[in-house]
Amino acid sequence: MVTGSGDDPTAGKEWPAHLERRRWPREPSPQKEHRVDVAPALVPLRFSTHDLPPKEQFRSWRSHMAPLVDVHLPDGKSEGDGFLAEQTGWHLGEILIVQQRAQACSYIRDQAMLRSSPIDHWNVGVLRSGRAWTEANRHVTATGPGEVFFRSLGYPYRGRMTDSAAVLVFLPYELLTRDAGLLQNANNIALSGSLAELLVSYINGLEANLGNLTVEEVPRIIRTIGDMVVACAASSTSLDRGQEQTNMGLMERAHRYIHLNLHSDSLTPDVMCRALGISRTRLYQLFETSGGVFNYIRKHRLLQAYADLTNPTDNRPISEIAEAAGFDVAANFTRAFSHEFGLSPREVRKTIATERPAIPATRSTRRFGTTIGDWLTLAR
Repeated sequence: MVTGSGDDPTAGKEWPAHLERRRWPREPSPQKEHRVDVAPALVPLRFSTHDLPPKEQFRSWRSHMAPLVDVHLPDGKSEGDGFLAEQTGWHLGEILIVQQRAQACSYIRDQAMLRSSPIDHWNVGVLRSGRAWTEANRHVTATGPGEVFFRSLGYPYRGRMTDSAAVLVFLPYELLTRDAGLLQNANNIALSGSLAELLVSYINGLEANLGNLTVEEVPRIIRTIGDMVVACAASSTSLDRGQEQTNMGLMERAHRYIHLNLHSDSLTPDVMCRALGISRTRLYQLFETSGGVFNYIRKHRLLQAYADLTNPTDNRPISEIAEAAGFDVAANFTRAFSHEFGLSPREVRKTIATERPAIPATRSTRRFGTTIGDWLTLAR
């Protein structure tokens, strides 16, 4: 269940005693309470299983999380036991911040999911309570209260968590393209040191004021978070991670090349091979888990087309946006766009024109309503 209401979705309900109970968003800090003349920039999205019958709660949570991870109940638990979970999402331009509280479960983002998903964000998370263990490429990272993890959603991982509360920050790949190689070396690590402590402090302060931010403040916050994440990753990783990191660095170079040349007519495998200095076979191997290099390019061109269509200042004809996305025939663009998002380009633009936000739905989750995948898509 997702609503735009400002009400606490768990009011009057009881959480397990060992989980911190706090109304989200946090109460405004005193220095912000007097800014009544400035309209807040952010309107939260909310998801909660709390008002559902117990036997439907976990199924709802699983559907909500499906574009990101496949979740499972712990051994000995059944859907009939109920599953309390809630999220509050905040879009800061390209960044999505999610305040999450959920009961114990396991999760997996496998290669099949990567092939069908346009999500390749960087994910930073701070645990407020509980513990989590995540494995990526045979390396397990454990995090506890007050600790911060970092991972790439462009690679598979799996793990489990206890009953927990956390703040999750999702940054699109494109935002930190310049430092992609460095960040990939930090995939699935616990950030540590004084810089990580500063990042946690910044996220804490930001969380306390999410409901009071203004439009003018958002771009500076985006830059600050990006710079802090890069600095933390640089100080928390070793320089030599072997062939694994060599492969990841090559993948990030390929990703970066695609994003920098997304609308170029010469974005072809042959041109990419020459630019990257690799063979066609090696290029296809790199993108095998993404459904192939052509599929990766197509998905990201469609995502850019969606962003253009939802930009109220972009008045280009749909045919021109289709051409920029690599479609010479408008009907083919409409068919591919509708297949990807569940809405036609014309429906998206019409919805934006009437100031009603359009929510795309992926093929696998369309019937379940808004998901965290939709939140991430809208943030790009």
